[in-house]
Amino acid sequence: MTLDEQRAVLTVCLMAAFADGANSDRERAEIKRIADTLGTDSALDVAAIYQEVLLKKPDLGAVGAALAQPEQRQFAYEMAVCVCNADGVTSPAEREFLTSLAAALRLDTGTAQSFSRTAEAISGVPISAIDGPVVAAVPFNAAELDGMILNYSILNGALELLPQSLASMAIIPLQMKMVYRVGKAYGYELDQGHVKDLLATMGVGLTSQYVEQFGRKLVGGLLGSIGGGILRGVGSLATGATFSFAATYALGQVAKRYYAGGRKIDAAGLQQAFASMLGEAKQLQGNYAGQIAEQARTLDVNKLLSVVRQS
Repeated sequence: MTLDEQRAVLTVCLMAAFADGANSDRERAEIKRIADTLGTDSALDVAAIYQEVLLKKPDLGAVGAALAQPEQRQFAYEMAVCVCNADGVTSPAEREFLTSLAAALRLDTGTAQSFSRTAEAISGVPISAIDGPVVAAVPFNAAELDGMILNYSILNGALELLPQSLASMAIIPLQMKMVYRVGKAYGYELDQGHVKDLLATMGVGLTSQYVEQFGRKLVGGLLGSIGGGILRGVGSLATGATFSFAATYALGQVAKRYYAGGRKIDAAGLQQAFASMLGEAKQLQGNYAGQIAEQARTLDVNKLLSVVRQS
């Protein structure tokens, strides 16, 4: 992709993040932090793109015109759908934005709607629902719980390596199911709202997490052939997997500490614990790079809905 094309895709991504205007101050601050960080890793002035989206609201037609290839336009739309579905619910304002975006990108209506339905199905899987036989029951001791957290982390690291947008779509639902199972192991029956609140308190934003995943893939050259499912070399894959592996692992470990202690850790304590564990998890990821890469090679993107339901 050229710089202009990268800029257009990131513009779409950020426009999707702010489409419903309902982001919390914390989420907005996190998206700004991500924009500032991504800007240091590429020739793009991502912070300037962030400001333009927030203050000037770019014209969708002009943004779409910068993407000449059908694959690029499709990817931009898919990324926007994933960002709008980050919290499992697409608001009327987000639906209106996606409809306008599909028109501006000159996408086939049927193809766009089909992708949206699939993304909504993945993001909407109940955290307590597990279809079919479960490989391991809810853990009843710390060692089994650690194994479950590690398995989710490896799976999410593998998903981040895949170029298809739907692969990233599955990461947050899997994180939420993991937290649900951790809480259940300690006798807590959680609902979707509680898990979302816990993630937000730790600083794991739903919308911002997708923005960061797509942004890092785009500016880091980890997308391979957009839409073609082609992976890069194992070295670059290991680097790309760090984000989702580490976030999932840290989230699981802090959730374990939180529920084991009777949910008595306050917001500041949760944030501090997550930040500390995130650093440890990034170091740990290298030990599992081979497993992550191998799992990425065997994942069937066409069966992602089943993967989320059964995990």
